[in-house]
Amino acid sequence: MTLARPHFVTVGTQQSRLWQAGAGAPVVVLPGLVQAASEIAGRLARLAPELGCFVFELPGTGGSAEVAFDSLDEVAAALQAAIEAAGLRDAPVLAFDLATPIARLLQGRRVFVDVAPAQGWAARMPSLPGLAPRADGTHLNALFAHLRDAHVLDACSGRRAAREGNPLPSPEALDAMLLAASARPAAYARLWSLCCDGMRRRADERGAASLEDALAQLRAQATAAPVVLARPAPTPSIWRDHVHTPRGRVHVRQSGPDRSPLIALHSAPGSAAPLQPLLHGLGARRRVIAPDYIGNGDSDKVDTPVDIATLAQDTLAVADALGLRRFDLWGTHTGALIALEAALIAPERIGRVILEAPPLLAPDFTADLLAHYFPALPPDGWGLYLQQAWNMRRDMFLFWPWYRAERAAARPLDVPEASFLHDWVVGLLSSGATYHRTYRAAFEYDTPSRLPLLRRPALVCAGPADMLAEGLRTARSLLGPAAAVSSTPATVWYPGQDRQAVDATIAMYAQFLDAPEEA
Repeated sequence: MTLARPHFVTVGTQQSRLWQAGAGAPVVVLPGLVQAASEIAGRLARLAPELGCFVFELPGTGGSAEVAFDSLDEVAAALQAAIEAAGLRDAPVLAFDLATPIARLLQGRRVFVDVAPAQGWAARMPSLPGLAPRADGTHLNALFAHLRDAHVLDACSGRRAAREGNPLPSPEALDAMLLAASARPAAYARLWSLCCDGMRRRADERGAASLEDALAQLRAQATAAPVVLARPAPTPSIWRDHVHTPRGRVHVRQSGPDRSPLIALHSAPGSAAPLQPLLHGLGARRRVIAPDYIGNGDSDKVDTPVDIATLAQDTLAVADALGLRRFDLWGTHTGALIALEAALIAPERIGRVILEAPPLLAPDFTADLLAHYFPALPPDGWGLYLQQAWNMRRDMFLFWPWYRAERAAARPLDVPEASFLHDWVVGLLSSGATYHRTYRAAFEYDTPSRLPLLRRPALVCAGPADMLAEGLRTARSLLGPAAAVSSTPATVWYPGQDRQAVDATIAMYAQFLDAPEEA
């Protein structure tokens, strides 16, 4: 059972994410800068299930990464607005470590915990070493070392292991905070500096002796009625939400006006984040919904084998949760197979279908992929898994398949900019131990036998840089007259694509989707 539940709150054009634990009198929680909000929410659910704890991810981190700020006052103002939008204005505030100076700027009653280590960090390391993405990925190792040392080392000296303090975090807990901080590393580093400056200005600050003592104070202060969070309001651009399906909670991105809905299905193994050009482009005239698959991205992690048919049922369940009776589908790579299967399972609900680069590979090649493509990437206590994840993602642009590092397997692509590759690696890491489930399902799917059964109007396509583009020839031989097969000028979610080519590809999609139904 999941102890903490994520929600988004919309304020103007921006969204903040919070994690809810418990269901009693509400308490607002600021998680500080060395523990993930999700981890703190889970801990509070175990220690104080009678309280309704709402743990807000700080601006610039995690699901609040796009909340902009230049000063501590702006950080506090953004949080205050999100707190009020969530209906939590009267709730007391619990602040961990370096969130203490932020809480001082908020309205209402406040309780602080882990103040002493925060004062030590503020005095000893008021700023962080550069966390800007590096071509070799070592900025992630630097961030991991910073987070680990914040827990392991004496806060004042920074040179010996601390003998007192909270239990040391597990590798999984460190990974959760790394993902939150790496959503926007520069923003995290800026927030650290601002909070350290705020701590130094209040060097005499004192907090509760322990979290248990802090919770005892909060039990006396938290008297408001329980709060039920509303669905987040749309923004003018892309907004995020969660929907509930029979297999678990699904994280979705949405854009566009409430008409002509299209569900866009991403490539494994990360999330739908790379589909933002599609959400912006097609969202100009229609509602576009891009879910993260269960097991990937920010959706629930169900660690059991899965097949494409199950993922197609998940897609239909997302449509049910959003009240969509009929909709179009767009899918790329793994997503193309899920879109295909959904159109076969429920053709009466599907309008038009775009399948970008559905995998159509020789059986012996598929067997080789299934044997080698999915190395385990479990978090470890030193962050060694980060280099494996980085270089695996990097080599996907150098070789096909990525593990075949030889001249004959070289791809005609440039290595992406470090910032782009950073986002792709974070997307992979966000899927955690279940990243391979949907990937494996795609390579196990019998595309050649399922594709000829498609009866909905379909466009099967691929851009010139796509390693699966050669499958278009096979697709053409398998499909019936209802389908068109065509190359596109670009793969809109790939790096380094020409802007005009991307726009032309989006226009091709829109023209196909807007075509009238044939009698």
